[in-house]
Amino acid sequence: MSRSLLPPLPESLQVEVTSACNLRCAMCLVRYRPPVNKLAGALPLELYRRLLDEVPGLRRLTLQGLGEPLLSPYLLDMIRLAKARGIEVGFNSNATLLSRTRADALVEAGLDWLHVSLDGARAGTYEAIRDGADFDTVVGNLAGLVAAKRAAGGDRPWIRVVFVAMRRNIAELPELVELMGTVGVQEVRVQNLSHDFGDTPDDGAYREIRDYTAAEALWSGADRAATTAAFAAARTRAEESGVLLRLPRLDGAPGPGCTWPWDGAYVTSAGIVQPCCMVMGDDRVALGDLRTGTSFRDIWEGPAYQDFRARLSGDEPPEVCRGCALYQRTF
Repeated sequence: MSRSLLPPLPESLQVEVTSACNLRCAMCLVRYRPPVNKLAGALPLELYRRLLDEVPGLRRLTLQGLGEPLLSPYLLDMIRLAKARGIEVGFNSNATLLSRTRADALVEAGLDWLHVSLDGARAGTYEAIRDGADFDTVVGNLAGLVAAKRAAGGDRPWIRVVFVAMRRNIAELPELVELMGTVGVQEVRVQNLSHDFGDTPDDGAYREIRDYTAAEALWSGADRAATTAAFAAARTRAEESGVLLRLPRLDGAPGPGCTWPWDGAYVTSAGIVQPCCMVMGDDRVALGDLRTGTSFRDIWEGPAYQDFRARLSGDEPPEVCRGCALYQRTF
């Protein structure tokens, strides 16, 4: 399918409001990099305002990246600025810091959605994946968010739990769906690990996360019967609990199914523009740097972006895309 190399400015963006995180999750690049100070890792509010000005047709904004958004000192201001422009806004969180006070503030600010990472139905499984988290605290904080929304009398934010499916946790999916129905969560989204990091060298900086992915990924075909059974049971529990459930494909079909470089962009807390959030480290691909004073439009329409789109449309996609679960259609 032929697509323009110069599409209109995007209507959606994903912006990493901080690169700092309070957890060291097993499948996340943060675990394998030095810790980041929450102030030093925060996207400056001035750069955020400039970005909103430079993308005037923005309709949807996701305030997240590798870090935990609740660590950003500017998060509430960023939500309010987006809402004042009529932009739908939300973010993903590990919810360990989501106290009732913060939940009330997010509801009052007009947050449209909040997605919470919860990769197990039992403390032992979840806490081994999300290193540094406490299962009971997160479930309690989710219940507090539901209560805050109900107390405000509205239907926002939409609350979705995101479950990263792996060999170590897939058996607990049906139990988690049932638990979330009890808590009052509206949706459970199941996704595969995002990337196999096959484009990185065996002895490089991505070796540990690459090895973890190889050991835990469901798309390899191992444990297919157990995964299929867990998905079927989860569907039944979802119907019984009134929870929306989204399950990933296990058999992908590589091809030009990814539309990220035409529809949106990912901006790191350091102002680096990347084609999407799936590639993780900005040392793997960077299409421009807002800190140099270059406008978003100039980056979006620049030669690096055009070349990336051309390659992704062709038979020889960028190396960084080939191991991506979204490109493989298994995400």
